[in-house]
Amino acid sequence: MRRTYSSMDRAFDLNRREFAKAIGCTAAVAGGLVLGVPTFGEEKDTPPEVETNIADFMKVPKTAHSLPGPFPGRVVKVTDPRSLAGDAVDAKIVREMLERGVRTLTGASMSRSFAIFFTRDDVVGLKVNPVGAPLINTKPELAEAVIRWLVENKVPRNNIVIWDRFDYMLKDAGFTRDRFPGVRIEGLQTMDEEGNRWRDETGNHVSAANFDTDAYYFAKGIVGKSVRGYKDDEFYLNQHVFAGEYSFFGKLVTTRLTKIVNLAAYKNTGNGISMATKNLGFAAVCNTGRLHAPLFFRVCTEVLAAPWVRDKLVLNVTDGLRAQYDGGPDKDEKFLYPNHSLYLATDPFALDMACHRELVAKRKAMGIAVNEHPKFTEYLHYAEKLGLGVADPSRITVVQG
Repeated sequence: MRRTYSSMDRAFDLNRREFAKAIGCTAAVAGGLVLGVPTFGEEKDTPPEVETNIADFMKVPKTAHSLPGPFPGRVVKVTDPRSLAGDAVDAKIVREMLERGVRTLTGASMSRSFAIFFTRDDVVGLKVNPVGAPLINTKPELAEAVIRWLVENKVPRNNIVIWDRFDYMLKDAGFTRDRFPGVRIEGLQTMDEEGNRWRDETGNHVSAANFDTDAYYFAKGIVGKSVRGYKDDEFYLNQHVFAGEYSFFGKLVTTRLTKIVNLAAYKNTGNGISMATKNLGFAAVCNTGRLHAPLFFRVCTEVLAAPWVRDKLVLNVTDGLRAQYDGGPDKDEKFLYPNHSLYLATDPFALDMACHRELVAKRKAMGIAVNEHPKFTEYLHYAEKLGLGVADPSRITVVQG
């Protein structure tokens, strides 16, 4: 039987109607043009109303570590031009940048900052972004810097997990056991692009057991059949494990990890961004291809609202050593540039808003015809209404570390 939560009191029913209303109020200010192929969901002015189980997530009481964490609305940017030269990342400089960023964010030493976020007994998951390797992914040097901080504060190496949704992408991006001895490297899913080896002897996906069928993100009527962008339903299942109205959370997220550090990459997806919230919103669950067109960025808010993410995500670091201003979320060398920066926050929504605004300015400076429709940031304001973070730019403080 699936584990469910009773619906919230109607007075706090921040559901699909609230989201649709919020978007509708600002739809008239759309403008600009889109350069390149729009991502799924950009074709329509507003996402349709789709019933989800967001109200059930919000019914669960928050904990001391729940989003937006101890520093809502606070974003730290650390820049050092020595961090990246060509393709060479200076690991020592990256480590110094991380330490400067953490100390600026918390106002405390690294050891005291550790105690704000972790205990020695935690099982810590480092959620990296391997998409776009080797050009625009989370750099292994950043993961190494975080691991060093954890290990120096007595977290056992085998209590640290570098993870993503797909195992093969981790290897391609340099996250291997040889490079990270003693640290677990795990994908929620094994995927064979050709679809040759993904079913077991019973006909089920070989990764089905990695997902918690008691913990899910529900989208009514969006069934994972005949999904745009996939040549057939078999190919869709190869990449998404299950069809149906449920996107199940990985067991790694629901039952094993006690804390999550979100290490995103700095890049666009159409006129939006693919950074902190998307790094978890479309990776902590399976069966996501069906969600792009009908729900767009709303998934990035509602999946992070789930207690299995909301109550464990203690720190976000967006890797902007190299950045990409168009052609994302996969790599496109034409639009890459050295940015030499790390961005830190406990509040992923404030972090994404700050980075979104910065990336829009970069796109304009590079001659991109930018579409500034509110739908590209409304999911962040939606998170603020849910009490998960800060999205109002006037309430976000960006501090140089």
